[in-house]
Amino acid sequence: MAAQASLALPATGALNLTPIATFRRTRVLAWSGDTLYASRGYDLLRAQIMSDQINWQLVVSCVPSWLRSLSSRSRLGSRLFRDGFHSLAVLPSGDIVAAVPGAILALSPGEAEFTVTHRITRGTRPLHFAVTADSRIYWGEYFDNRERCEVHVYASSDRGASWNVAYIFPRGAIRHVHNIVYDRWADCLWVLTGDGGAECRILRASCDFKTVETVLAGTQQARAAALIPAADAIYFSSDTPFELNYTYRLDRRGRLSRLAALGSSSIYGCRVGPDLFFSTMIEPSKTNSDCHARVYGSCDGCDWQSLLEWRKDKWPKGLFQYGNVIFPDGENTSNVLALTSIAVAPGDQETSLWRLEHRQIRRK
Repeated sequence: MAAQASLALPATGALNLTPIATFRRTRVLAWSGDTLYASRGYDLLRAQIMSDQINWQLVVSCVPSWLRSLSSRSRLGSRLFRDGFHSLAVLPSGDIVAAVPGAILALSPGEAEFTVTHRITRGTRPLHFAVTADSRIYWGEYFDNRERCEVHVYASSDRGASWNVAYIFPRGAIRHVHNIVYDRWADCLWVLTGDGGAECRILRASCDFKTVETVLAGTQQARAAALIPAADAIYFSSDTPFELNYTYRLDRRGRLSRLAALGSSSIYGCRVGPDLFFSTMIEPSKTNSDCHARVYGSCDGCDWQSLLEWRKDKWPKGLFQYGNVIFPDGENTSNVLALTSIAVAPGDQETSLWRLEHRQIRRK
């Protein structure tokens, strides 16, 4: 089935996206090389993306509570209750760590069932996992935290079998952790926090969290949830409803460059080979008036294009989620961009795969 997004590609663009396939009620989670992991409700699937023929295989099914089993059967119910898998990491050993509402799960190679290894008591789930070169796994607490309680970063050194607190943000320091990203070029972790004033931080941490330094802080432009490491720099996008949003480049010498304006807040990013992508969600405000969720792409990190767009569906965003485009985590060795659109029409809760091609631009 053809993908439902509208192409927003300029005629002179350097990146071309060709639709491969679309899968309904499916959410992308993570890459492991050229294998893509996704979910349908509480079923974990995977497919090797080597051709246009995509065959999903069931990895394992997670058995939720009776209430979530019921709500996850309907499209709107699953959106209302934020059902299903939300983040996933695949380790070189083949072990899998996943987040579902209220719990962290672990699956060892050869096992037929997930094991609950941690119960989440604040919030419902972390937004992402970070996996270092030696297979340590990290995630940060993401919960409402209006009282500005201390916030924990959790770690596992045994492939997700057990968890300990690796770092504590003291009371009043931040609201919550948006993301932790492993940077294989610098062998460090990037920690993104929010939401207001000095709570907005981009920090660099050692892989054991013994040293943590603030790199950017104090403005809404340092409020970020998506960050992409590359050999020459890191790239991130801002996530604020109070100001215009942009993509940024922070080179390895610490020089910050503002690159391109975005239509709205951005909380997902990914890399496909050398190509970089950020998406935006439909979060209308006084400064962000875009009524489309978009995918922006760049083949050089400098020039950015709006490539794909979706309109918000009719259902209220507070209950049934903002229109958004989700990218999978992990290392992708294919030349395929995978994404899931949600709360948009058409295309709600649909995964689409796009073949990347590069167009030569004639410069006069």
